[in-house]
Amino acid sequence: MFTGIIRKTSKVAKVKPAQGGLILQIVNNLGKLKSGESVSVNGVCSTVKKCDEDIVFEYMPETLERSNIDALGQNDLVNMEQSMRLGDRLDGHIVLGHIDAKAEVIRIQKEGNSKVFEIEIPDKKHRAFLVEKGSIAVEGISLTIAKVSKHSFLVKIIPYTLEQTNLKLKKEGDFLNLEFDILAKYANKKQAKT
Repeated sequence: MFTGIIRKTSKVAKVKPAQGGLILQIVNNLGKLKSGESVSVNGVCSTVKKCDEDIVFEYMPETLERSNIDALGQNDLVNMEQSMRLGDRLDGHIVLGHIDAKAEVIRIQKEGNSKVFEIEIPDKKHRAFLVEKGSIAVEGISLTIAKVSKHSFLVKIIPYTLEQTNLKLKKEGDFLNLEFDILAKYANKKQAKT
């Protein structure tokens, strides 16, 4: 479980196919990690396979289908977050690291000292999980939804978040990992049953 507060970014060292999946090596700037630990990479809950100068992760086909992990290349910047520990502050929102979909950035506009990202809603079923002023994880970052329309939603990115995450490098046409708020998913499921 994660909070969606990104404190580190790192660079991809190597990407290679592996028996129907993918092995990703990321430059280690998180310190000592044990095999089996969970780390969020661009919002994807990833299990540490090995750790020394690089952290090695292996991904299965479902993860590659739902996320943008397979689009990463050497030296790409990724958002990194270690899993929460009991007693940690929850500064963002509850983020599981289970990517629901990847979605295209339709437009990026400057608004004062911030940037506004308009992101497509990848499937009409996902619209039920989007609530104005609700939470969403984009590339693993806990963000507030500013507006929801029929086919897209807006998030506004403050300067600190732009500086500290890979959003500073994103452009229109890029695909971002989305995780809809788990509370919205449960509320929608309960409502559907009644």
